[in-house]
Amino acid sequence: MFSLIQIETYKIFRRPRTYIAFAAITSLIVLIQFGLKVDGKSYLDFMLNDLSTTLQIEGNIMNGYLVCYVMLQLLLVHVPLLIALIAADMISGEANMGTLRLLLTKPFSRTQLMLSKFIASTIYTLLLLIWLAFLALFVSMWIFGTDDMFLMKSSYVVLLKENDVFWRYIGAFVFAALAMTTVAALGFLLSVFAENSIGPIVATMSVIIFFTILSTLNIPIFNTVKPYLFTTHMISWKEFFDIQVNDANEAINGSIQNLPKILQSAAILLIHIVVFVWAAIWVFRKKDILS
Repeated sequence: MFSLIQIETYKIFRRPRTYIAFAAITSLIVLIQFGLKVDGKSYLDFMLNDLSTTLQIEGNIMNGYLVCYVMLQLLLVHVPLLIALIAADMISGEANMGTLRLLLTKPFSRTQLMLSKFIASTIYTLLLLIWLAFLALFVSMWIFGTDDMFLMKSSYVVLLKENDVFWRYIGAFVFAALAMTTVAALGFLLSVFAENSIGPIVATMSVIIFFTILSTLNIPIFNTVKPYLFTTHMISWKEFFDIQVNDANEAINGSIQNLPKILQSAAILLIHIVVFVWAAIWVFRKKDILS
């Protein structure tokens, strides 16, 4: 099994398209960092326009922690496409090249083959997020420095002390890894039904876009469906940056305002991963392989 995982991981990183994702993320992050470094004051003035007359904010607001948060909001929406490029190609790509039947002649069961391919796509997903974390967080900390983190929510502001931020990013990236693995599992499932990569890739993104629209529509008829859509829970990483306050409205250092919501979202995403992978294995075991 381990040797199968090694082989499948090697096959992923042998393809040129694999490095498109790393190159795209690198380019976007460098571009955002350059823009904020050169003209970050204009962005801050726009962000704090409504508060400038009521609050006096001191310190290095445009620091690495805030820059990373801005980039996560922008990039985690588009990372699923980069993951789908690989995950939705795991089975359909083999079928397109005519190597699927050859794989099944090896002394491994279909279940072992499917699990190794999914684990390999998960490794790719995790490495992509680690690279994203390195560039967005650590490089931003080096360029912009660190300080307290000031965030504007829809109806309130959050101020996190400098020594209370880094662990939140660890939790946010771990949660993001779970969310992106759900996308990989969906693409992996859809790849079983096609013999070329384009269909599953487009289908994966179409499903995500469709569910995301349903998740954001404030229409009562859809409210009963929203809690069961994985797209509803993919943005729960933001909950790590909400903090509890005491009766005197003072922030409680080291606290999370809605920890049960994070745990519930993580559980729902995990259930989706298990269901998607199980369904992919079940379909593949019953499928006639003709290519």
